[in-house]
Amino acid sequence: MSQSTADQLLSRLLDRDCTLWPPNSVAPNRLGWLTSPTWMQERSEELMAWAATVAQSRVLLLGMGGSSLGPLVLAGSDGRGGKFSRSARSLTVVDTTDPSTIDGLDFEDTIVIISSKSGSTLETEVLFDFAFDRIGDASRFVIVTDAKSPLAQRGSALGVSRVFENPSDIGGRFSLFSYFGMVPAALLGYDINAFCTAALATDLGAAAALGEGLGSAVGRGQDKLFITSHPDVPRFGLWAEQLIAESTGKDGTGCIPVPTKSATSSADRFVLSLPFDDVTDLAQAFFGLEVAIAICGSVLGVDPFNEPNVTESKERTLDRLSGISTTAIPTLELDAVTDWLSEAFERGAYLTVQAYVPFAQEQDLEELRDQLAARYRPIAVTAGFGPRYLHSTGQLHKGGPNSIVALQVVGRAAPSLPIPGRSFDFNTLMRAQADGDYDALVARKRTVARVVVDDVGSLLRIVMGSRP
Repeated sequence: MSQSTADQLLSRLLDRDCTLWPPNSVAPNRLGWLTSPTWMQERSEELMAWAATVAQSRVLLLGMGGSSLGPLVLAGSDGRGGKFSRSARSLTVVDTTDPSTIDGLDFEDTIVIISSKSGSTLETEVLFDFAFDRIGDASRFVIVTDAKSPLAQRGSALGVSRVFENPSDIGGRFSLFSYFGMVPAALLGYDINAFCTAALATDLGAAAALGEGLGSAVGRGQDKLFITSHPDVPRFGLWAEQLIAESTGKDGTGCIPVPTKSATSSADRFVLSLPFDDVTDLAQAFFGLEVAIAICGSVLGVDPFNEPNVTESKERTLDRLSGISTTAIPTLELDAVTDWLSEAFERGAYLTVQAYVPFAQEQDLEELRDQLAARYRPIAVTAGFGPRYLHSTGQLHKGGPNSIVALQVVGRAAPSLPIPGRSFDFNTLMRAQADGDYDALVARKRTVARVVVDDVGSLLRIVMGSRP
């Protein structure tokens, strides 16, 4: 495809031409993000004025997927916006059901954002139940959700401090420039008007060319996109990973995002490295990649706005919780993992490490990813926390190319942490989510194995100790 073709695709996108994507695409109700920076600008003054009235010095955001990963980037490396805002407030994002992580939350001097597009996401519901039970003061809660969702109704009934209702035609992973991203941004001290103005100045031609190039590369078998991290925005790759994987990973194809500190060369990959010199770069990286991935979906012939395989794990999780499914899941011995991996890889395969462990083990998980990438080079290796990845790369794992090798790393059960009003605790929920996704991968005939560990460090030591 030529540059002129990229321009044509961009023109059709900006005209909201839904024939860019397959018939029966959900695009007619998912293109509000194209004008969301302008929509948000019109509300920026009021939003920032509201944020200035919030007394608490800490913000806790409870959400999953598109509701949480954008704010996680905005929080920066220090939780206060990094060099982009230097906020007096801190932001902590909790998108897990791990009982150790949740039990360690400090609710003192904290305002809690409950964020969910549908208003019925199970993880968000139980986190809300837990936080409300601990705090008991509705005035310290803020709701971000779609208009008239069950969450909006619950928030109004409880009398929470504020319910921000988002337009329903903005999908979760494209929602950064809406209330989902800008409410936490305002609380972190970002200038919302300036941030949206920067987004509107994005070079859309370059974004379209990137999207066209990504789609064409996947067609050539160059389907691994290495996204190199930047010290100022260490978690940008997590947001980009969801956008790319959940938008393109379906119908047996997809661009496989690999957030990494450094990229290795191979015929199956190329590298995306974005500048982040200032807040303008950050805003334009967000908006430009949204445009690029919408166009990439068109080149691949997939609907970038749906997530047809995400519900598989959700349904199988409920089957596990209700006792409908009780099939035992086999596990590898710890010292057998490297041999299993060596046998599992074929040319073109990629490895995903799915870690159902506390967030406190993030550094060890990143080191494990690096060590596995070095040991099995040139195999591309990704790693993510469960259940976070179920709302991110999980779509790619089940709907994308069948070149995946999935290693589930499941921690041994922590002390029980009850969920108010539920018949199961957080331990039970997290294990059901791991079991449900394992079931879904097996049903899709994916290559998957599970290892149970005391912590990620124990597996890391095995990998390092057995490196040739």
